[in-house]
Amino acid sequence: MFLAKVIGTVVSTQKNPKFLGMKLLLIQPYITREGELVQSGSSVVAVDSVGAGIGELVMFTQGSSARLTDVTRDSPTDTVIVGIVDTVEIGGKRLAKP
Repeated sequence: MFLAKVIGTVVSTQKNPKFLGMKLLLIQPYITREGELVQSGSSVVAVDSVGAGIGELVMFTQGSSARLTDVTRDSPTDTVIVGIVDTVEIGGKRLAKP
């Protein structure tokens, strides 16, 4: 699993039928560096399986694991949001959310 911040929504009227009813969000991955969360790489479109919103820090998974949630089962999904993060702590220090 990875961490990301939800930075937008994605609307697609023409899509694979297996995506009907799925909420798509644009997320920006983050990593920890020198005790802080910092942006890492390009933004990614993810299926939201937990009701996340813009500005929230989320956990996501990619690859075959992304097709194992109740929402994404049997769909051509590569990235899915699986949790909304309350806090991140490293070595007893709580990190500020991006």
